[in-house]
Amino acid sequence: MMTISTLRQTRPALAAFFVMGILWGSFSADLPDIKTMLAVDESRLGFLMFLTPLAAMLAMRAAPWMSEQLGRSVLGVTTVCMALAFILPGQTGVWYLFPLAMLVCGATTGAVDVLMNARVSAMEVAQGRPLMNLCHAAYSFGYAGGALGTGALRSMEASPGVVMAVAAAVSALLALAAFEKDGKIDGLNAPPEGTSANLGMIPVIGGAIVLIAFMSENAAESWSALHIEKTLNGSAALGSAGPAVLALTMGMARVFGHGLSAKISALRLLLTGAAISACGALAVALAPSAFFAYAGFIVMGIGSSVIAPTAFTLVGTMAAPEARARAVARATMLGYAGYFVGPPLVGMIAGGVGLRSAFVFTAALLGFVWLLAPLLVRLKPTRSV
Repeated sequence: MMTISTLRQTRPALAAFFVMGILWGSFSADLPDIKTMLAVDESRLGFLMFLTPLAAMLAMRAAPWMSEQLGRSVLGVTTVCMALAFILPGQTGVWYLFPLAMLVCGATTGAVDVLMNARVSAMEVAQGRPLMNLCHAAYSFGYAGGALGTGALRSMEASPGVVMAVAAAVSALLALAAFEKDGKIDGLNAPPEGTSANLGMIPVIGGAIVLIAFMSENAAESWSALHIEKTLNGSAALGSAGPAVLALTMGMARVFGHGLSAKISALRLLLTGAAISACGALAVALAPSAFFAYAGFIVMGIGSSVIAPTAFTLVGTMAAPEARARAVARATMLGYAGYFVGPPLVGMIAGGVGLRSAFVFTAALLGFVWLLAPLLVRLKPTRSV
């Protein structure tokens, strides 16, 4: 159950999730104008975004070092840096500078991803209750807010430079809430000599489920505006509302899932969520108008909302206590590859066979959760030796 006390105790992590949501929501909703600014098609835009996951993965590897160097302020400092990084994409007037801007955005996002999920996992154990759905709901609400705000700015014909600067400034102020007195994240570094460093298959299979969830979720968020505007001939305001509709739905569903996760099994949540999300993706692919696309995004958001948080919680609770932070970090590294790879991959598919086919691909991808989820819940918790 969500209470004021719960919100207060999880404030630093909630702030990091919320800020990340605002930034990526603003970026995704402004993608049609960024595409126009760069004078590229969907396929080339997807290719230009492919360097982003490389930077994110490298930063994720460096997250334990950052945690050691910055101590209790690590989450706050990296969240502020992430906010400021998103000024850059709007300032790249030529296509060859855009990948460099996205490298910085990817690196800062990658570091925050690992740190905030590891922090939430520690909070879950300390408080004895699941918190992942609640924190991921903060991301979704932030994403919706960023997308809606961007839609308003685009309606006033604001340039990508103005849109992303506003998003970065607002996010940097909100990021100050991610600082805390005792925010040190223990357990991210390798174990002492003489202990086992093997994390087993738990973070691998859990991370694969998160990868699928984020690959489908963020691909839909990033390309929904273009799908509505280009494929369905919607206006800029209708296009920007696409990612907002998806994110708002996911936010509300995750708040509901926060209470539901204590009442039904994790396996049932994963399987049901994947099936519902796949149906929504197919509805988006077949939609004859923006109205029907919105309906598909709502269904997709309801299903996708619980997949990644449930997988993260399983990884954190099944891993050995001394390896929990590293297990969650490993799953995050695998999972957030999908977060970054999804949009450019869907863009390349869209450039070749169209956005409708790209959403059919997304639906097929979600089917793999039905193979991986039963494997994950059958694994035995790992223990260091």
